[in-house]
Amino acid sequence: MTELTFTLKINPQQRVDVSPLTPDNLNGKSLPDIAAIELQTGNRKIRVDELFAISGEDASTIVIKQASNKLDYLGKGNGSGEIIVEGDAGAYLGFQLKGGVIKVSGNVDAYAACELRNGEINIDGNAGDFLGAALPGNKKGMQGGVVIVKGNAGDRVGDHMRRGAILIEGNAGAYLGSRMTAGTIGVLGDVGALPGYAMKRGTLLLLKKPTNLTATFNDCGTHTLGFLPLLLKGFQGYNTQFGGLSDKIKRVRRYAGDMSGAGKGEILVAV
Repeated sequence: MTELTFTLKINPQQRVDVSPLTPDNLNGKSLPDIAAIELQTGNRKIRVDELFAISGEDASTIVIKQASNKLDYLGKGNGSGEIIVEGDAGAYLGFQLKGGVIKVSGNVDAYAACELRNGEINIDGNAGDFLGAALPGNKKGMQGGVVIVKGNAGDRVGDHMRRGAILIEGNAGAYLGSRMTAGTIGVLGDVGALPGYAMKRGTLLLLKKPTNLTATFNDCGTHTLGFLPLLLKGFQGYNTQFGGLSDKIKRVRRYAGDMSGAGKGEILVAV
């Protein structure tokens, strides 16, 4: 059986909610039933077959070809299978994902992995603001799973993050890990202003020292931390450079904070 494939036929003029196109929702449905599903776009609805050419039959793997950044909520609430996006994706990619894998070959807009619960998201390009964050007004961001970004990420990565890991191989914007409660965020490149702002607990692992660190983080000196190689070895099964750092990062400088709050978080900078 070949994977269920949706090839975008037209460039949407407005944003499209494609949350119904998940393995959980489409498993067991016939192609005519899938074609008749209505997607919300602006103030009207559009049939799936008006927007996509549909082929294949195995809904455990869904492929979106010629994807556009107008396609929002890809993989929303899904708990199994795999979604492969060839091109860019819109906002709220993997919103409240419960399991399975999402792979994107291009860039994604804001709020990717928003309130992620479990599963894995791989982004070959860049990610927008609020990666792995909570919805505005909510206090539970990413709660599990792994997110890997090969490119750069925007501001407020991991805002209100509670669990899981976000691994960024490029640069990250301002307020990295703001208000996070737990979890791990790693960045190989540069980070913007005020990383760890108002964080309560959790770990930021950086290869480069931040140029603008808030005064409410205390410099605790350099340390050899026994858990760090074990943490990095845990990423060896994923497609990321972080798995290869377990034998390279021996010592880190530790900054504890944010002391304006609980003060139990940490920023670890490789030395």
